Amino acid sequence: MRHGGDDQTDEESAFAPFRPRRGRTVALVCAVLSVVIFVAIAVFLPGPAQAGNWQVGDRIFFAGLGVGMAALLWRYASIRATPTRELLTVRNLFTTRTVPWRAIVDVRFAGGDPWVSLELEDADVLALMAIQKADGVFASNEARRLVALVQALGPSATSPDITLD
Repeated sequence: MRHGGDDQTDEESAFAPFRPRRGRTVALVCAVLSVVIFVAIAVFLPGPAQAGNWQVGDRIFFAGLGVGMAALLWRYASIRATPTRELLTVRNLFTTRTVPWRAIVDVRFAGGDPWVSLELEDADVLALMAIQKADGVFASNEARRLVALVQALGPSATSPDITLD
């Protein structure tokens, strides 16, 4: 017999955000490294006092380049898809889109696809970068969890076309 707390835990895990693992880790490590390396370059460039040609503007450029790269990598690390009972909010690299479950008619994650794709009722295809093939078995399990949510909450709770590996 299940207790109320167990059901809540099941619901919380069903509606937990989808996030990539490997891509997120690599992006965060590279973001830190880009800042450290480019700031170090900016600090140690030989200036006029060391018989070099590098000016203050050059140093600012290198430090800014490292910070800019880190910002892009941080954005990549923040990719996610957040499900609720009513809709799915997909935050990809440059865009965020909210889609009601009833609008999802197909879930694809097969072959050489790098991430899950959602076919929507308006014939648009939405990449869901939060579930990435590079995460292996974890990604397959997350894709199955997404399929279960689409089947439970999707168009009239009927089964959409599902294509998994």
